[in-house]
Amino acid sequence: MPHAPTAKGRATRARIIEGAAEVLREQGVAFTTLDDIRGRTGTSKSQLFHYFPEGKDELLLAVAQFEADRVLEEQQPHLGRLDSWESWQQWRDLVVERYERQGDHCPLGSLFLQVGRSRPGARAIVTELMRQWQRQLARGMRAMQANGVVSPALDVDRSAAALLAGIQGGVAIMMATGDSTHLKAALDTGIEHLRASRAPVRP
Repeated sequence: MPHAPTAKGRATRARIIEGAAEVLREQGVAFTTLDDIRGRTGTSKSQLFHYFPEGKDELLLAVAQFEADRVLEEQQPHLGRLDSWESWQQWRDLVVERYERQGDHCPLGSLFLQVGRSRPGARAIVTELMRQWQRQLARGMRAMQANGVVSPALDVDRSAAALLAGIQGGVAIMMATGDSTHLKAALDTGIEHLRASRAPVRP
């Protein structure tokens, strides 16, 4: 899909994606048609296919990217400033609140089931989301090292990867059971791991 040539075109495309995301969240991917999206966004059929010439699958991929970006945006500002124990706790509470509010319906997961996780575009979206999420967690851990409260010997990249894996597992269990206990345990254990890795006390 080529980039929209004008600011107005980019704004129109963004408006269609955001409106489509709202409809898909309300009705579910399986029950949403292009006519539903056209009605919500006030878009003609020709206009819709101008911005998404491959039709519904291309639009769904664009919405998937929108939802992936939203995963990280909804963790801000705390995810971007994990430089104190207070910030880590605030971020932890925000993550729990976000996924408890979401419940057993994951818009991003539903979209990938529809378009196919194995499609290069879908896989790239997930890969980039996880890469950015892990990178921000690692950045926070390095900030704690720079502040002298976490040991410089901590393997930051491995710890960030483990914490992210724990979050994803906890979310999957919560979606299956309705219970956020495992998500909370994964977050708390990851933060406790950081706390246990204290910087050596200077004489």
